[in-house]
Amino acid sequence: WPKNPQVLFSAITTGDKSMDDEELSLLNEFSEILQSEVYVDLDRLRNAARHGIPAQVRGDVWQYLLGVQHADRSKELSFSKARAEDYKALEHTDNESSKRLKGEMGRYARRVNFFSSKENCATLEHVVTAYLNNNREVDYYPALISVCAPFVITVKEECDAYYCFERLMKLLDEHFATNSINEQVANFMTLFRCILPDLYNYFEEEEVDLNEWVTSWLQYLLAKELTFDNLVRLWDTYFSYPDPMDLHPYVCLAILRTTKENLEDLEQSEIRTMLMRLPNLDITRIIAQAQNLRHETMERQLYEDGAL
Repeated sequence: WPKNPQVLFSAITTGDKSMDDEELSLLNEFSEILQSEVYVDLDRLRNAARHGIPAQVRGDVWQYLLGVQHADRSKELSFSKARAEDYKALEHTDNESSKRLKGEMGRYARRVNFFSSKENCATLEHVVTAYLNNNREVDYYPALISVCAPFVITVKEECDAYYCFERLMKLLDEHFATNSINEQVANFMTLFRCILPDLYNYFEEEEVDLNEWVTSWLQYLLAKELTFDNLVRLWDTYFSYPDPMDLHPYVCLAILRTTKENLEDLEQSEIRTMLMRLPNLDITRIIAQAQNLRHETMERQLYEDGAL
């Protein structure tokens, strides 16, 4: 995974031979939007991002989608400078959770090559520690590492990675403040039982602890379970929506539907392992299935409510 892809659009100007015509065309579309002299067209950027963002520009696009970067180019420089100064003023060390954080970082680094570098590990630690120090009401928990890491890998500047991470955490906090995680889990269980009854029953027969994995899947946008490439592709789509959680339960169901046959061949401990470390998936196909599932569910609810 390349560290901090540069937005120099060299692939376009040099005709990168490793890219096919479709990839080059997609990169060109994003480059055109990002290089706008006056104003970055956020609606156009969201529509394009929904179908996946090229790695070369993903970090910059995410900043716009999450509202970290200003769409008005005349304000961009002053906002970036102020953001960097604000981040510099935050406390980045000596958090009381530092020891536990380092322990989880070590475990995460064994899974993710990028963090075999001490420099990259230090950046991740700085960002998470700064977040905890700036949000004293938040207690440290290991999933913070998994949620933060994609920003450190993808976004060029440490301070921008921090503000992207903080923005996502705020979106998640706001969502669960109005929709408790217990309520979300209960709703998901109902959908799971209705849409995939055979798999649901098989999990019950194997005594799979549904709460254990469902809570993690729903609460952290699959940051702990998906491969990096799958995760960032999924987040491309999520960040293009006003509420990243809107489609998420249906994505989880689509993943279960896609992996159903494999899961039904496994026993309890193997099921648990697979649900905690998902195999490589066709995320574009998963997202399309999720959108269909959401549409079908909404239609069924309307019918049951007597609206159709």
